[in-house]
Amino acid sequence: MKQFSLIILSIGLLFSCENKKTFKHRDFSKVEMETLMKDSLLSVRAIDLLNDKSLVFASNKGVFGLFNDKTQSWKTSIQKHDTLNLHFRSVAHTALDFFILSIDNPALLYKTGDSGNMELVYKEEGKGVFYDSMNFWNEQEGIAIGDSTNGCLSIIITRDGGNTWNKLSCDVLPIGLEHEGAFAASDTNIAIIGDNTWVATTAGRVYYSPDKGKTWKIFMTPIVKEKDTEGIYSIDFYDELNGFAVGGDYTKPDDNSANKIRTNDGGKTWELVAQNKNPGYRSCVQYIPNRNGMELVAVGFKGIDYSNDSGSTWKQLSDEGFYSIRFLNDSVAYAAGAGKISKLTFKE
Repeated sequence: MKQFSLIILSIGLLFSCENKKTFKHRDFSKVEMETLMKDSLLSVRAIDLLNDKSLVFASNKGVFGLFNDKTQSWKTSIQKHDTLNLHFRSVAHTALDFFILSIDNPALLYKTGDSGNMELVYKEEGKGVFYDSMNFWNEQEGIAIGDSTNGCLSIIITRDGGNTWNKLSCDVLPIGLEHEGAFAASDTNIAIIGDNTWVATTAGRVYYSPDKGKTWKIFMTPIVKEKDTEGIYSIDFYDELNGFAVGGDYTKPDDNSANKIRTNDGGKTWELVAQNKNPGYRSCVQYIPNRNGMELVAVGFKGIDYSNDSGSTWKQLSDEGFYSIRFLNDSVAYAAGAGKISKLTFKE
């Protein structure tokens, strides 16, 4: 038995060394940009990748749409509800449906319907109603989060593919802080890995659920959070242990103190990184896929920044402003911002 264990250990070490040997370190030095859509009247903060051919977005003025990368064509539409000027900052999808969720009161959540039109599947009215982000665990189960109402964070969940959504009672959620919510800045307040879910708030706290929203606990972070404009703006996880979050104060975008945090134990503890070093305020951070959790990109209205050492150090690749970014592969991404959606190609 002891000999067998040593053999298994040797094989494990061999594969571990091989993985480290074959992983090629790289250092991006520039980013090329192709503008796919330009409209000065739109503010685009919510984008999602349906597959390797389609990008979906939703924005202000009720506008939403789809870009087919293969055919280089757009299909856009305007969602209306009575006389409201709808503003969408959350999008999500399953294999069958596309979802958009509006901010402010009333909150309106739509899904693609069988008739080809968007169908209203959830509506919430009340003081303080404001939803910020949406995501799916799988084809049947999804979550959307919003600012605190009645003493706890607003969380709605679907278990039937998005046909019906139910709001969690404050009885099953941690007690919310006064004015605690989430920043509807990039639709990246929710990170999901398997059944694990992390939700980042304006109060600099991380809500964690290990079971797809059935139970919750709170993790504290050292991010700057004294003012209403400070806190965590975006969170992402590479795997069940390694995560990163960014934020700061959008009214003081050059401030770079206590605005970048990292965890390597699933969010239980967080450390400040790149303290008092750029970048300053950023609205979105994403791990670059298939890079062992080493490479990240952060974007904000003051530029694009890149790290290849898990966020310990950063360099600015461009001062072109964006609100949100999603990676198609390990070097190509889509980014959205004020009046535009672009395709970004990162190069060494």
